[in-house]
Amino acid sequence: MPAICMGINMNKREFIYISVLTLAIAFMDITGIPGALFVNIQFADIEPFYFTLMINFLIIGIIAFLFLRILCPKWTLGFWKKGLKEGLKKYGVIGAAAAIVGFIAFYVGLSPFDRHPSIAKVLVEGVIYYVGVAIIEELYVRGLLLNLIEKIFAKSKNCTLTAVILSSVIFGVGHIFGVLNQPLPVIVSKVVWTVGMGMFFGMVYKKTGNLWLPIIIHFLINVCALPYCFSSINGYADLTLYIIVPVYIILGIYSFMELKKEVQIL
Repeated sequence: MPAICMGINMNKREFIYISVLTLAIAFMDITGIPGALFVNIQFADIEPFYFTLMINFLIIGIIAFLFLRILCPKWTLGFWKKGLKEGLKKYGVIGAAAAIVGFIAFYVGLSPFDRHPSIAKVLVEGVIYYVGVAIIEELYVRGLLLNLIEKIFAKSKNCTLTAVILSSVIFGVGHIFGVLNQPLPVIVSKVVWTVGMGMFFGMVYKKTGNLWLPIIIHFLINVCALPYCFSSINGYADLTLYIIVPVYIILGIYSFMELKKEVQIL
C-alpha cells in the first residue's frame, strides 16, 4: 500500500507545468474545445455532440501524453498493473454495488421508456463515450489535481485527506455546468453526490496507487446511466435523487473514515 503524504517529488518548474496542464484539460473537458470548433459528425440517430466530445478526449489524451513525456517525465500517474488486482478485490465490489444502485435509480426514475434507439446509439452514447469520460476525468482530477494539492499540503499530517477532499469538491462543483438548467435541488443533489463519488475515487486511488482502478469504477458507475438512451427525459426524477444521493453520501463518509484511519495510524 502506498504511503500517505509521500507526495510527488518535483521542482517549481514541474509544478507550474502540471498546474497549466490540469487547467488546460479542465477547460477542454468542460467546453468541448477544440473539438467543438471543427467536429460535426452525423451518424444514425446518435447526437453529434457525442462524437465531438469523444474526439476532444483523444486530443486531450495526446496533448497530456506529449506534455508529460517531454516536460514532466518523472510525474507518476499510476497507469500500471501494481495494486490493480488487490484494489479490485477490496474496492471493486463496492464500486460495482454503487453502479448497480445507480442503474436501478435511473431505471425507476425514467420508466416507462418512450424511445427506441439503434444499437449504434446505445453503444456510443451509453458505453463508448463513458470510457473517454472515465479516463480523462480521472487523469486530470485524480492523477494531476489531487496530487498537486497533496504536494501543496505536503508538510501537513493530513495532506492526502485534504487533497482528496478538495479535489472531490472541485470535481463536484465542476458538474454544475451539466445541470445549470435544472431546479436548484437537482443542482445541489448533483454536486453532493459527485463530491461523495469523488471522495471514493480519490480514496481508492491513494490507497492503491493505481489510477486504472478509479477509472474502471468510474466507467462502471457512469455506464449505468444507460437507461437515458431509452428515454426522452434529460433531467433527474425525484425518486432517482432519493436513491442516489444517500448512497454517495454514505460512500463519501466511508472514504473519509478510511483515509482518516490511515492518518491516525501514521
